[in-house]
Amino acid sequence: MSSAAAEGVAGTPATPSGPRRRKSVTGTRRTAAALFLLPALVLLGALVVYPIGYSLIRSFLSQSGDSFAGVDNYRALFTDDGIRTALKNNIIWVVFAPTVSTALGLIFAVLTERVRWGTAFKLVVFMPMAISMLAAGIIFRLVYDQDPDKGVANAVWVGVHDSFAESSAFPRAHPGRQSPLRPDQGGFVTAGTVHTGRTVALPLVGVAPDRMPKGAEPAARAQPQPGKVTGTAWQDFTRGKGVGKLGAVDPAEQGYAGMRIEAVKDGKVVASTKAAADGTFTLPAAADGARLRLPASNFREPYNGVDWLGPALVTPVVIGSYVWMWAGFAMVLIAAGLAGMPRELLEAARVDGANEWQVFRRVTVPLLAPVLAVVTVTLMINVLKIFDLVFIIPPGSSQDDANVLALELYRKGFSEDQPGIASAIAVFLLLLVIPVMLFNIRRLRREVRR
Repeated sequence: MSSAAAEGVAGTPATPSGPRRRKSVTGTRRTAAALFLLPALVLLGALVVYPIGYSLIRSFLSQSGDSFAGVDNYRALFTDDGIRTALKNNIIWVVFAPTVSTALGLIFAVLTERVRWGTAFKLVVFMPMAISMLAAGIIFRLVYDQDPDKGVANAVWVGVHDSFAESSAFPRAHPGRQSPLRPDQGGFVTAGTVHTGRTVALPLVGVAPDRMPKGAEPAARAQPQPGKVTGTAWQDFTRGKGVGKLGAVDPAEQGYAGMRIEAVKDGKVVASTKAAADGTFTLPAAADGARLRLPASNFREPYNGVDWLGPALVTPVVIGSYVWMWAGFAMVLIAAGLAGMPRELLEAARVDGANEWQVFRRVTVPLLAPVLAVVTVTLMINVLKIFDLVFIIPPGSSQDDANVLALELYRKGFSEDQPGIASAIAVFLLLLVIPVMLFNIRRLRREVRR
């Protein structure tokens, strides 16, 4: 026996039979790992597992929670009008919001690669992500306000509209007492005919002083002219008791600047003009023997824009505010995918004669398909839970038309005291989210294996 073997027999304890227990790579034992994970597991159970389990059980109980209701609460999901509207709107959200956000993110990411200030543009587009849903809802509630003096959307819309069809400055003007004017097809016409060499008085009332045209000047008495019909159209009203004379032009009264006057014979317009800043006007000899008409265009109500938050448009405009917030998120993820794309493939396509559109459609988009899928699916999960924007932006008159499942869950659970139906909606939302979430997880795992 060798000395080494002898030392082994005499000095070394026998090796225990069976496999030796291995430590983890970090040297942490399972017991220690479990102790570190225990607080997280407790919180996960208390904040996720327990609420899900309780909601599932509560969804099968009556509203009082004392008796078993079976599937009655789930049946209400498809029979209650409010829930059906919410379900329909959720479908619209899932189809359009992720698609539009991803498409805009793709366009922004591709285009900003070609400009020097692309980083600054990305920062501006991504900035809305730093704003909470509550703040964004308040912002867009003001943006979509019906009053053009408050709502940016209607201010722009009215400005464009008025550039092509100017609104009237006299929507509420009408004849006063002892006026020679009579109603006619939305406008007014003189009771008798007019003749050259004479002046005509066309007094009106009903326009507030602060609503008069900016160029209006103190009314002036028209002077007769041979071979012409002259007159004055003015605001026949002066503040103060006993001030001014009815039917007569007073210095304190203002002319109807821009008022259109037509001379009509046998139903045909033979001459027309517009009043000057002081309300005076002149018509040619063709107006002799005609009646003077103030057409309805003078009294058309001013265009007040679009009812963005009305029942017809409220869902699309709320989706628009969501896109404003999340297009930057999609852009950043897609830009990261673009950065890792092999450029030699793009150059090879260009060398083969493909134009930029063909390179984008046939090369860029297919290579970005995994990223686009992840972004779209992530946004789909997000919109299924949308609540804040729909709760804040629509006014009470149209909130029912913009309703979604998360908002209806809140209403049933807290406003209408129907916890059974609210729990059923919560479970239904969970069932809708799970397939999308599993698809996203499988996609991510597939990408990791590659």
